[in-house]
Amino acid sequence: MPYTPPPELAALSIAEIAELAAQRKLPPVEQWQPEKSCDSLMRITADGRWFHDGGEITRPAMIRAFSSLLRCDDDGQHWLVTPYEKQSIIVEDAPFIAAELRSEGEGSARQLALRLNSDDLVILDKDHPLVMRAQTTSASEPPLPYLKVRGNLWAKLSRPVYYELAALALSENEDSPSLWSGGEYFSLDGAL
Repeated sequence: MPYTPPPELAALSIAEIAELAAQRKLPPVEQWQPEKSCDSLMRITADGRWFHDGGEITRPAMIRAFSSLLRCDDDGQHWLVTPYEKQSIIVEDAPFIAAELRSEGEGSARQLALRLNSDDLVILDKDHPLVMRAQTTSASEPPLPYLKVRGNLWAKLSRPVYYELAALALSENEDSPSLWSGGEYFSLDGAL
């Protein structure tokens, strides 16, 4: 069966996006504790591209399949996990990129949904918070927002999504850029 990405977020309501997100059944990688481990020879670059043994993986269905097997330990080591084996994978920054944003409502009634480069859909809420992280490459750079996807896995916001989110935050609170989603308050202060 060929891979069919979900429709564009702009064509969906937040309720429809939440339903699609809930329908995605992921393997229970957090429960699997395989004894065998090795190197996958895979790498996810800071811009969200996937590579295996030096060659780029360009098929969206493969990226989606591999991303469903991702896990990150408390020490920051990322793995591709099956019940029988775990394979280390290099992740330069965050394993996902938030590539599309959908906003519905205003103020404390606002709901924000994001599509990741893996085509996963995430609603910004208490279980999927937005946090500001300092950049390790340069102390003079402002912190950037990251979205918690699941477990210890995070998504970095793409530049267009970041600008769209910043515009929403500034329109709601110019003095201290922040916004609501899923009944939670998220501050972008310090990033703008």
